[in-house]
Amino acid sequence: MKIVVCMKQVPASSKVDIDPETGAMKRMSGETRTNPYDLFALETALMIREKTGGTVTVLTMGPPQAEEMIRDAYTMGADEGVILSDRKFAGADVLATSYALAQGIQVIGGADLIICGRQTTDGDTAQVGPAIAEHMGLPHAAWVAEIMDVNEKSIQVRQDLVSVSQVSEIPYPCLLTIDKDTCVPRLPSYLLKKATAERPVRILSFEDMLDHDLSRYGLIGSPTSVEKMFAPPESEKQVYLEGNAKEKADKLVAILTGKKII
Repeated sequence: MKIVVCMKQVPASSKVDIDPETGAMKRMSGETRTNPYDLFALETALMIREKTGGTVTVLTMGPPQAEEMIRDAYTMGADEGVILSDRKFAGADVLATSYALAQGIQVIGGADLIICGRQTTDGDTAQVGPAIAEHMGLPHAAWVAEIMDVNEKSIQVRQDLVSVSQVSEIPYPCLLTIDKDTCVPRLPSYLLKKATAERPVRILSFEDMLDHDLSRYGLIGSPTSVEKMFAPPESEKQVYLEGNAKEKADKLVAILTGKKII
């Protein structure tokens, strides 16, 4: 079983610089962390590998500094790490990002199973995983809440879709996006950290892609763009309401109504 896990470094706080021309975040201008949802995806992949055998490869798109995240994945048990890193990939929206990742998966030899986190904490679209599957023509299931069964030909999953739960059996190759609380991500291993200290991280550039059509990548290949991005102003103003419970409730409703919140 060849499993590819798509992961991403995201800002650790709202204190990041914004490119005034493109409106995009300068992702390395502040502290970063691994997207929390992707840790559930990685743990799911490792658990499946323990049952079926095979390899787990972590794939990300970003600057070379993303190697730090890859090495953290090594300490959890990932076998290989690949970074798509090229200025031509910069400024990509969902469509261009998913296309580059789909190309990267094909360059490294494809996969039996591709696993993504449900969404990222910066873009928050929950669309990249399904878009990768569409680019590659693969069956896929989003918002997977439970891996019910895994065998040599297919995987059975349960999806929680707002008001309904659905059980699906999907043949390989396929793609899943994993919801939070599906499992508990394991802690990094110090022994694995030492054992993988010299393990290489593969870097792929635009020239390594199978498709060299620039109109499919980065800012050029993005049909959507961010008009403006900013951190909300910080406010520490507090309002204390006097009176009994009913009087406080009435005052709170009046305040919220006045601010057109309700």
